[in-house]
Amino acid sequence: MSFERHLRRSGYLAAHISVASGCRQGVLLSNLHRCSPLQLLTVQDVAVPFLTLAPHLQIHYTQFAGATDKPWLVLLHEGLGSIAQWRDYPQRLNERTGCPVLVYDRQGYGQSSPMDRERTIHYLHQAALTELPAVLDKLIPDQDYWVIGHSDGGSIALLHAAEKNPRLRGAITEAAHVFIEPETLAGIRVADEAYAAGKLKNLTRYHGDKTDWVFHSWARTWLSQPFQPWNIEYVLPSIDVPMLVMQGREDQYATEAQVTAIVTQSPRAEAAIIDHCGHTPHREQTDIVLAQMSDFIARS
Repeated sequence: MSFERHLRRSGYLAAHISVASGCRQGVLLSNLHRCSPLQLLTVQDVAVPFLTLAPHLQIHYTQFAGATDKPWLVLLHEGLGSIAQWRDYPQRLNERTGCPVLVYDRQGYGQSSPMDRERTIHYLHQAALTELPAVLDKLIPDQDYWVIGHSDGGSIALLHAAEKNPRLRGAITEAAHVFIEPETLAGIRVADEAYAAGKLKNLTRYHGDKTDWVFHSWARTWLSQPFQPWNIEYVLPSIDVPMLVMQGREDQYATEAQVTAIVTQSPRAEAAIIDHCGHTPHREQTDIVLAQMSDFIARS
């Protein structure tokens, strides 16, 4: 695979999309009355909801209404991601399943507040066990839900699922990591070189003046020596909800050993390897991934 193709398949040379995530504006705005507590700000002429978690911490989020008897689908973005980088996938998943959907920018990303502390090797645990539960408690309290995570978001979904929240109905991961492989480090080094060469300027469209922090905190953490022993396989036997484990067969950051580890150690997990696909299945093979996710949710 060529260098440029690698970047395009990862989505970082994609065309600019608006803060509304490519969604029809009416759908987004029609749900604002359901988003509480919130503060309405205007970005690119679109009303954007923010959740205040602390005096100087606002989390940007979007909700899509669905059937009241169906669980929420909570989408967790990748390590360089944001709401906008999901494009129209949250809306399409909402329309396909009939489930309400919640998608948000973690602190430091997208439209959310900047990170106010240095990233540690425990950042995925913090996102899964502190930030995500706080968002759920404020936005969809007492509601059943699924977690659907891509890359870093997939690892966060696994860590969260292992906590056995009684409201959690299931989990879906795309390109989740449970340990570090040589392929992981090689892929990050390629991205690091691309960023240094100015080939990932597209990220600024999503993260603004936080872009350097977003990229360097991700790359430097994963490439750092203290992070190399990182492994979360120990949580997998505790995940007792239905789980679909998805990965592209040509993933630039992992081998299928990641999927095998998750499926063999989690009692209710199924594997889905997507052909002709790299690290971002929902973008590279959208129709296939949408169908597989929707079917799994419906039968679980």
